[in-house]
Amino acid sequence: MPARRPARTALTAAAVALLSATAVACGDSGGLQGAGPTPTAVSPAKLWPDLRPASSPAYPYDVATRDVVKGITVPGDDIREVDPVDVVEAEIKAQPDDYGSKGAYHGTVDRLKDCRPGGDRSRCPLLKPYYRDLTGDGRDDMTLGFRLYPTNQTAVRVYTVEKHRLVRVLADNDAILGVELAGRSLIERSPADISGYEYRTTWVWDPGQRAMVFSRDEYLHTGNGRRAKKPSPSASPSASPAASSADSASAAASASSSASVR
Repeated sequence: MPARRPARTALTAAAVALLSATAVACGDSGGLQGAGPTPTAVSPAKLWPDLRPASSPAYPYDVATRDVVKGITVPGDDIREVDPVDVVEAEIKAQPDDYGSKGAYHGTVDRLKDCRPGGDRSRCPLLKPYYRDLTGDGRDDMTLGFRLYPTNQTAVRVYTVEKHRLVRVLADNDAILGVELAGRSLIERSPADISGYEYRTTWVWDPGQRAMVFSRDEYLHTGNGRRAKKPSPSASPSASPAASSADSASAAASASSSASVR
């Protein structure tokens, strides 16, 4: 970003000067060589210190969703034994306003029948489930995605098991370019209204709310007016410590290159 460019330039200049000094020192008596002037540190400037703080948010935002899924049993508390199609059907039953004949996502209902044996799998709106421990309890949680027909949105859901019950701890609908799992974070990438940019929304587990909460919403530059294609997360039975560390490092590196907050 432009704001970082002067610091990087100064750092590069200092490094070149240091290398030059080292090279010279190899041929002299070993005296110290100056590396040139260093930039003066500038503290942040606080604007409008007398501005009255806002007492309420500008607009409401659901940072957490938590619901017990009714009608679903979890054999042996193993979330892998839960049928994802049953889970989506339970949501449809619980939200008739969204999935009924006049609901915004009514097209999903008919297509879900093709997710059953004998159906046309090409019409099935349910995406492949992924399993990873996102809550930190040492057990796999389930991440589901399914298309919300006739819209271009995709539902992203995360479920965990508590006291023999299936609990939905994340529910978000959006136009999705890709979804990533990084450590114990879930990251959604969505198209922005300006060519060459994307939105990136990060959700993380909050032990206090017992749910995946909205953590960060960023506006990212993908370069040259083209949106970068991001690989989907690979299916794995569970994240190993090494994989989680690598994912966390990847997320940190990605976060350092983010643009403005959405």
